[in-house]
Amino acid sequence: MKIGDKIPHFVLPDSNGIEHKISDYIGKRIVIYFYPKDDTPGCTKEACSFRDAYEDFTELGCEVIGISGDSVESHKAFKEKHKLPFLLLADSENVVRKMFNVPKNLFGLIPGRVTYIVDENGIVVHVFESLFNAEKHIDEAKRIIQSLAK
Repeated sequence: MKIGDKIPHFVLPDSNGIEHKISDYIGKRIVIYFYPKDDTPGCTKEACSFRDAYEDFTELGCEVIGISGDSVESHKAFKEKHKLPFLLLADSENVVRKMFNVPKNLFGLIPGRVTYIVDENGIVVHVFESLFNAEKHIDEAKRIIQSLAK
C-alpha cells in the first residue's frame, strides 16, 4: 500500500471475537497501525501512546485500529491489561498484513511496524514505517489527521 491507494476490503475479529468489516469505517478518517506483537516493550509503548492520544483522534473524527498476527485471546488480555480504548484486530494468518504489503524487518524475522492514515474515502494519504521508533507513529498520525481536518 502506498499513498493514493484505496485500502482493500477485509474482515477481522476483534479482541472479543466480533468480526469487523473495514468498509464499515469508510466515511471516517482511520489510523490503521500494524505492529509486531502484543505485550512486547515497543508495541506496548506504541499502544499506550495511541491510548493516551485516543481522545485527540476521536475529536478529529478518526478511528484507531491496531492489527497484529496475535490471537483474539492475546488481544483481549493485552487490551484489558493496558486499558486500550480502540480496536485491536487479530490477523492470525497475516492475510491483511500481506494485502497491505507490510514488510518484515530485522532479517525477515519480525513483522513490520507500519502506520497507514486513511481518509474518509478509504484512500491512503500517509504511510509511516519505523520498527524501533514506535511512539513517533502517534505524533506523525496526529499531525496528518489534523491537517486533513482543516
